[in-house]
Amino acid sequence: MTGSDGPHREPGSDVRAAGSASERAREEEERAVEQALALVGGADRSSRSDRSGGSGEPPSRGRDTRGHRGPRDEDLDAGRSSNTHADRSRDPQAHRSSDSAPYDGRDNDPRDGRAASATAPAPGSEQPPLPDRALPGDPAKTSPPPPSWDRARAVAARAGRGGPPVTIRLPLDRAPGHVLAEALGALTDLPSFDTSAMDGWAVAGPGPWAFEAGAGLLAGRGPAAALPDGTAVRIATGARVPPETTAVIRSEHAHVDEARGLLHARRSVVTGQDIRPRGQECRSGEHLVPAGTVVTPAVLGLAAAAGYDALPVVPRPRVDILVLGDELLNAGLPHDGLIRDALGPMLGPWLRALGAEVSGARRLGDDAGALRDALASSDADLIVTTGGTAAGPVDHVHPVLDALGAELLVDGVAVRPGHPMLLARLSPDGPCLVGLPGNPLAAVSGLLTLAEPLLAGIAGRPAQDPYRALVHAEVHGHPHDTRLVPVVHRPGRAGGRDHVAPLRYNGPAMLRGIAAADGLAVVPPGGVRSGTEVEILDLPWAPATPWTEGCFT
Repeated sequence: MTGSDGPHREPGSDVRAAGSASERAREEEERAVEQALALVGGADRSSRSDRSGGSGEPPSRGRDTRGHRGPRDEDLDAGRSSNTHADRSRDPQAHRSSDSAPYDGRDNDPRDGRAASATAPAPGSEQPPLPDRALPGDPAKTSPPPPSWDRARAVAARAGRGGPPVTIRLPLDRAPGHVLAEALGALTDLPSFDTSAMDGWAVAGPGPWAFEAGAGLLAGRGPAAALPDGTAVRIATGARVPPETTAVIRSEHAHVDEARGLLHARRSVVTGQDIRPRGQECRSGEHLVPAGTVVTPAVLGLAAAAGYDALPVVPRPRVDILVLGDELLNAGLPHDGLIRDALGPMLGPWLRALGAEVSGARRLGDDAGALRDALASSDADLIVTTGGTAAGPVDHVHPVLDALGAELLVDGVAVRPGHPMLLARLSPDGPCLVGLPGNPLAAVSGLLTLAEPLLAGIAGRPAQDPYRALVHAEVHGHPHDTRLVPVVHRPGRAGGRDHVAPLRYNGPAMLRGIAAADGLAVVPPGGVRSGTEVEILDLPWAPATPWTEGCFT
């Protein structure tokens, strides 16, 4: 018994009650932190049961609530993501601070597709709304880190080579610019008979040589009679050499005695001189040009000489260009927040220089429905879009690809400028899509990173051979990503090596530097010092204007 009239309390019960309340508060705080971490990709799967409808069971790894396949390990290894497009704002890899390293930060531009990083809510605060590409109640999804620049290019090249080979035969006048689908073998000996390499005299045996007046042997005539020893006959360049001819004496090396009807040589005569023997260049059936060679004017001439009337080639890839953005003007000066569209005029000629057949650019604005209709109705091999690849309120590329069931092969690349570029396949047998960032130089980066190797694969072109050159300046690098910097080739002085010089105006929204460039330096993370060798990507043309170095370097 106790003398107290109050309720009975066990010894220590106040302490236990206080501890229980403290533990409940800790659990609530941990739950709030876990929810916040889930938004930035940091929560463990085992802690997500709190958001799975109260079932106490974690969501299935195989499918998310929309029925799409979850990421596969092999997809992550290849730098790919599945049809489940995780919000890029949750990916801490996509929002590395450029202030933590010696880097100028000019690649950090909103129209380059950079989204604001998600901020974790304070414990007990309301959970922020999920972005458009994540439905309420979905398990939090994380994106794999973006692939390296080299890896992304390899994925694009492999995607281009993935389709069945197609061969067409085109007449010679339509073949230039295409890629040979088969090796070319000579259909005849070149030359097909012994011919004279010079205008002069065909002679037989030792001189002096007797000759008869007349026009002599001309190109395009049939075979002549054998030439007897001690005789000579006039001959034109390209004419068939008579049998038994010892040599051809050039006109300027011969002395003609008209009165005596004799020909004298001003120089010693060597057997076979100035005669192109049959098969000197090639024999019938010999391989002349390998498959994968671009049909240049010179290749065209060789094929014609070897007897071809048509060539087996790979069809040029067909490309559609879709320009996105309500802020773009087609003509006139920028005004009232509107800017000129630089990509529409630039992409067509650039893609043609890469060997593609390009339709006129279509301007869709920021219209998700129009984008979906354009993608669904395209019969091109490749669709190139500009802008809209990030996670902003009018960035519709990811949601539309998701709605069409497209497979993302590359979703972001660790390269500056242009990191939010993407590569997708719209269907197993359908076209590919390369999504370029909206900033002009960032779009160029996407062209060279994804579109160029993809088109080379589709067209059967060999990959560009990488080469390295000295850079004569320190080039700042991104702390984590590759940088592509416009450069111009410079000749070495006083016996020094040729080198490249980086150009100014290399921000993601600028074209002034690339307009003067003839290549891009591939700068590794951290940058390079002056005198270091860097990999160079050549542009498909050289600048036509001799830019003054002071304006751009």
